Amino acid sequence: MNKMITANFLLETAPAQKIYKEIKNLPIIDYHCHIDAKEIYENKVFDTVTQIWLGGDHYKWRAMRNMGVDERLITGDAPDFDKFYAYASVIPYMAGHPLFHFSHLELDKYFGISDPLTPKNAQAVYDKANKMLPKLPARKIIEMSGVEVIITTNDPLEDLQYHKLLTEDGSLCTKVLPAFRPDKAINIENPCFSEYISKLSKLTNRSITSLADLKHALKERLLFFIENGARASDHGITYVPYVKNYKLFADEALKKTLKGIPISDLEADSYKTSVLVYLAELYAANNMVMELHFGCTRNPNSVMYQKLGADTGFDTIRRDSSVDNLPFLLDEMNKRGSLPKTILYSLEPGDDNVIGTIMGSFHEKGIKGKVQQGSAWWFNDNKPGMEKQIGVYATQSPLDTFIGMLTDSRSFLSYPRHDYFRRILSNFLGNLITKGEYPAQNIDYLIETAKNIAYNNVKQFIFGSEKAETEEK
Repeated sequence: MNKMITANFLLETAPAQKIYKEIKNLPIIDYHCHIDAKEIYENKVFDTVTQIWLGGDHYKWRAMRNMGVDERLITGDAPDFDKFYAYASVIPYMAGHPLFHFSHLELDKYFGISDPLTPKNAQAVYDKANKMLPKLPARKIIEMSGVEVIITTNDPLEDLQYHKLLTEDGSLCTKVLPAFRPDKAINIENPCFSEYISKLSKLTNRSITSLADLKHALKERLLFFIENGARASDHGITYVPYVKNYKLFADEALKKTLKGIPISDLEADSYKTSVLVYLAELYAANNMVMELHFGCTRNPNSVMYQKLGADTGFDTIRRDSSVDNLPFLLDEMNKRGSLPKTILYSLEPGDDNVIGTIMGSFHEKGIKGKVQQGSAWWFNDNKPGMEKQIGVYATQSPLDTFIGMLTDSRSFLSYPRHDYFRRILSNFLGNLITKGEYPAQNIDYLIETAKNIAYNNVKQFIFGSEKAETEEK
């Protein structure tokens, strides 16, 4: 049977192959993911390939549901092999879907399985992978993947116990750092908001009855995160909020909500604007990167949300991301002298050109791409989505400013997505030469750009002049 992943997979031209050769083995800085630091510290060993490959991967769950697979074989109590077989029975029919590529990249990288997965060879693949798993604990997978830095996503209430233990341990060459994600303190319309503020109040030993109190509490938690290595924050916001006169309504909005009094959309957005602007000031003062993810409708299937909870594969793209508010929100930060280095992600691909032009409107001497678009996100994390995002980025800003790929994943087996991205990037740059849109004699500049996007830019953007852990050792 023919090997699925070949050396020149996705590389259409000789220039593309030459560029890829120069970047394929560069270290990975995974600057945004959802991996559990506890599993890294404990060096978790998975019992079956189903657990490590399908457990928690809502990308795969979604595809299986779309093919009519029973939920028992997805998130239910079916035997692990039955779940694996169900996925193997779906994947041959996923032509054009990114999971078809991701899945085979993962099987090839970690298990040396090069044949395309089908129900016919599912048992053999399952057995071979399971036989190898005892030798593939979490840390070994990270090492095999060439990961230099992992930045996890963490709520301000977390104690970061396992990040501390990993730092004290010192035996892992990969830095594992937390990112500050205060969504639950910002999304004031959430039914659990007041309960969350009560928990924040208890943790910080501070009565939170006003916006000033809340800001002090968030600052205390942010400084705790910074003490434990945090270099980035992340915000998952449904849409971009902005109210020009937010100071008139923000404090009252919080006080009303804590008393159980309903508030208007104007008051809610005023509160959100105020907190985001304040946090940006703290990020800028502490040289932290701010990430904004928006344009997503969460949990539209209320029946399945009640059964399975959030992040189980039911979210959708939101067309109305209010991206038009974004330049005003960033300007509010900028005119206060507190616009941090910022990465923007919209799940709505129609926002790409807007974000592209915003990138060119805010800048700072000595910082490449101070405000920039992140890599193609979630439903756009696929070949056409990456090609579109790279192409739009290149038309609106020097592509050499881009900080490249991240996993945004809960799976230790997701690191081949970086290889996927590097192949697509190399192919994009190589095709410029073959199409006569870039001089072949200047290919070294394209190689330099590819190296910057794959590794150098994100290292400089997040860590500045710091040396990475692997270099220090």
